[in-house]
Amino acid sequence: MGDVVNLNQFRKKRDRAAKAQQRAANRARTGRTKAERQATQVEASRGDGALDGKRIDHEPDEPEGGDRLGPKSD
Repeated sequence: MGDVVNLNQFRKKRDRAAKAQQRAANRARTGRTKAERQATQVEASRGDGALDGKRIDHEPDEPEGGDRLGPKSD
């Protein structure tokens, strides 16, 4: 048979680890200069712009599926 495990201790240990990870992320985000934060923001917006530039938009009168190969209706 397995060992007896106190679930409260397990839950608390899991919560502490999650909080420690969140604290590390907060330190990395807030522990930077204003120039570093702006550089990161510019890089993120540049990446979003590059993705938006590659987006394929459908024509308004064209169906979403692009059903061009289907049977013709006369």
